[in-house]
Order: sequence, then structure tokens, then C-alpha cells
Amino acid sequence: MTLRARWILIAVLSALALGATAVVGAVAWAQYQQRQAAPSAVDTSEVVPTGDRVVFRNTASGAGYGHVASVPLGDPSGARTISAIACDRVDATADLVSCLRSVRGIAPSYTATLYTGDGAEIAQWPLSGIPSRTRIAGDGSLISTTAFVTGHTYATIGFSTETTIHTPDGEGLGNLEEWTLLVDGAPSAPVDRNFWGVTFADGDTFYATVGLTRDGTTDLVRGSISGRSMQVLDENVECPSLSPDGTRIAFKRVTAGSGPTVHWTPAIYDIGSGEVTLLPESRSIDDQIEWLDDDTILYGMPRQGVAGDTDVWALAADGSGEPSVFLEHAWSPSVVRE
Repeated sequence: MTLRARWILIAVLSALALGATAVVGAVAWAQYQQRQAAPSAVDTSEVVPTGDRVVFRNTASGAGYGHVASVPLGDPSGARTISAIACDRVDATADLVSCLRSVRGIAPSYTATLYTGDGAEIAQWPLSGIPSRTRIAGDGSLISTTAFVTGHTYATIGFSTETTIHTPDGEGLGNLEEWTLLVDGAPSAPVDRNFWGVTFADGDTFYATVGLTRDGTTDLVRGSISGRSMQVLDENVECPSLSPDGTRIAFKRVTAGSGPTVHWTPAIYDIGSGEVTLLPESRSIDDQIEWLDDDTILYGMPRQGVAGDTDVWALAADGSGEPSVFLEHAWSPSVVRE
């Protein structure tokens, strides 16, 4: 085959590949539009809750799938108000909404967008990969985001994350991998670690997970924004979430398996004593837990037999009860108190 013939063949194959990609994209978009046009599988309301409420990602099939929704805190099974904002992961306070989103396209992109409580965009910045976690500090002064740079889940062997902290105007305070990390009092090399699952204590102190590739551990760290530093507190703690009273951290702990077979159990870490209590949940929980109040935690679980659908479950933080469904067809809950 001559050189010219080879180039013609390459051009033809490239055109066919691009055409096939375009067809697949068009079909997927048409199916998405069809799903969005169908009536919602749950009751909806035009009235936006203004008091204490739960803000979450709606996973009910039909119109509004994947959009930010809200229900009154006192009536989580009631009609939900669905906004025009679509997110993969969401966190909210009374005044702010943090939305991590995958933007469809031939080359997909990923963004973090900050909105006011009534849906006006404040700031936006790019994510380095697939959205994973976001948290807003209680006073609204800081926003954390975590994205997968490689791998799609924390059960993936060799996954890599990027976790950053921003101010409400979009100013970046840096990637946590660039900050100082002390392990047993000695600095750790940036290439030896990943961070995810930030939870804020105040405008300076936060907790997060660090994965140390050197020894394969996932540890709890306490960090300082002003000092751009963190120190390891305990091992086998992932995706911490600080309780409303600031005395305990809910998290997921590896209790069996590893990699694709890993099993995470929800647990409570007492900050004062360092004592850890495993909670009575037999299923593997891959979520950053939210506190409903000082006595109850919330977390998302896939709905059995329904791809793309999830429910939010509740569990007593002292281990005294069994898990129960708190909010159907929902994901990534935030408890907002006025």
C-alpha cells in the first residue's frame, strides 16, 4: 500500500469513528431528553421551602432527574420542589448551594458552581475529573471540592483525587496535596498522598481523609486553613463528617475486603477520647455521611434493581436502632436550618 493510500485509509477510518461517536451521542441525548420530558415519578410542588429543609439531588425518574430538590425537614416524604440546577453532587447552607457537575460532550468536562440560595450563580471553577465530594463551611466562608483524577470510585485500586478549597468568590486556596502534612511529626512527601472528604469545623479548622500510598492506609487528618497544614489523627477513617455539636465525626471504615471487594461500615469517632463505635449497618456504605441532628446520621444507598436511582437512609448515631429509609429517590443530602 502506498503512503497516499495509507493516509486515505486513515482519513476514512477517522471519519467513520467520528460519525459513530456523533450517532451514539445523538442517541444518548435524545434518550436523556425523552426521560426529562416524562412526568416525575414523585409528587412535586412549586412552593420552595423557606424554613428548615433538606436539599438533595433528585433521583426520581422523569422530569427533574439529577436536579437539585428540596423538601421541608419536617416532611421528607412530602412533595418536593425541583430547581433548574442539575448536579452530580450537592451541598447547601441557608444562603449557598455548591454544585459539582459533569458536562456532556465528545470530550466531557467537569465544573464546580456556587449559587445563592435562590439559584443565582456566584462563581464557577473547573474540576480536574469526575465529581466526588463537596462541603460548605457552616458560616459559608469556605467550599471544598473533590474530583477523581483517575479511577471512578474509592474502591478502585490506584485511584487519584484532587481536593481544593475555595472562597465564595471563587478564589482558590490551593490543592491539599501542596500543603504540609505531618505524619508522626514528620513531613510527608506530596507524591505519596491523596485527599478527599473535607468537613469544616469553623473558618480555619477542618477534617479530611488522606490516603497514603506508601502504606495503603486511609487516615483522618485535622487541618488549618491559615497554616496550610494538616496532621494525622487516626487510621482507617474515610469521608469524615463533623456532628452539629462538634464533638464527634461520622465516617466510613473498612471492615472487610479491599479494592473492588471493599466493605465500608458507618462509624462514629469521638474527638475527645478517640474512641470509635461501629454502627449496625450490614451493607457497604460509599458516601460522605450527613448529620440529620446530633442523634441521627444520613447516607445514600443505591436502590436495588433500579440503575441510577438512590435513597437516603437514616441511622441512630449511638447504634441503638436499625437503618430506615428517610428520603426516597434522593442522593447527596444537606440538612439546612434557618
